[in-house]
Amino acid sequence: MTQWIKADQVAQHLKPGMTVFIGDATTEPTEILDALSQAGDQCADVRFVSVSLPGINKTDFTGFHPDTKATSFFATPETRDGILSGRIDFIPLQYRAIYSYLEREVDIDVAIMQCPPAGTDGMISLGIGVDFVPAVLSKAKMVVAEINDLQPSPPGSPGIPESAIDLAVACSRPMATFPTAKVNDIARAIGGHVADLVRDGDCIQIGIGAIPDAALAALSEKNDLGLHSGMLADGVMPLIEAGNMTSRAKALDTGVAVAGVTLGSPALIEWAGQTEALAFRPVTYTHDSSIVRQIDNFVSINSALQVDLFGQVNADMLGGQQISGTGGSVDVMRAAALSNGGRSILALNATAARGTVSRIVPTLDQFTATTALRTDIDYVVTEYGARRIKHLPFAARAEALIEIAAPEFRDGLRDAWKELCARL
Repeated sequence: MTQWIKADQVAQHLKPGMTVFIGDATTEPTEILDALSQAGDQCADVRFVSVSLPGINKTDFTGFHPDTKATSFFATPETRDGILSGRIDFIPLQYRAIYSYLEREVDIDVAIMQCPPAGTDGMISLGIGVDFVPAVLSKAKMVVAEINDLQPSPPGSPGIPESAIDLAVACSRPMATFPTAKVNDIARAIGGHVADLVRDGDCIQIGIGAIPDAALAALSEKNDLGLHSGMLADGVMPLIEAGNMTSRAKALDTGVAVAGVTLGSPALIEWAGQTEALAFRPVTYTHDSSIVRQIDNFVSINSALQVDLFGQVNADMLGGQQISGTGGSVDVMRAAALSNGGRSILALNATAARGTVSRIVPTLDQFTATTALRTDIDYVVTEYGARRIKHLPFAARAEALIEIAAPEFRDGLRDAWKELCARL
């Protein structure tokens, strides 16, 4: 039977040596985390595990107590120091592998998440964020739910019986939002090139940020698009409402857009909580190739920080520092390759640092790990155009990438490529 307690009482249930899972994104239990931050001694020698996302989840669990540890799969501005000091274990895993790790490889003593209130049927919806929580619910020795009466209960979200909750904390807090990116002319140019690669009836996966927003805006002339994506962004809402994104052409979840978690504005959160043609599913559904390959014409659209002339992709390190995580881009790139008619698109600005640095580089930097292999790459898009790299021979793929680099860097890239070829 569920026991209702106050947020500041949760810490009493934590013991040294425990591993505690914390819900991510919009399932982050902010009321409870605020209380834990004031209960330092009770967090000593406790390890917190969470898929904290940059820009939305800002808690540094190691700030609770000097002996608190954490496991993370993304670096955020709040956690980088902890990763460097060794108090936070950063594990580089793709999304589907993170789910398997949580489900199979780590014991969870306590799972803490945020949910909407129970319905009249006694079921508690997982709300507008379903991605990783199901991995731990059946294995956690104790389940703690922060019941937020301001979180929507979408009709297409899975639920659990109220009896599955051991401890519950009532709260009323605005949902975490993700700021809308500023879309400039460069992002709009890139978005236009991306949209040119999308055909009527395609099913897309897309992330968040200026380029994804611009690409979504540029799809307003397409018809019967589908959605099967880990993230639900603001740009999806007008496409569904205008009838551009009907999901009618999908053989799987026909007529229903599928997403894992909502990341956007208050308007998007409200809309996602009541839209019938939207279903929320965990990472085992949104990022599993055995599922996604059943969707014909699946198109993944993701961004990157660098692409080198071999076709290797860096999407999570900058200047030798971990600034994000590997995320789910490789999962969906590989799934797109298995889809009948599928394509994957990497979209990025041609330059960085106000035009002084090329994002198309001869090779990835010495201290930069590779996010996606050269065998994963398909289409690459910058503001200077789009090129399909997949299936191109060694030298031709390098030239294709140079063609969409910023013009002022092309000669230098060609010279660097000649030097590389001379060494190989």
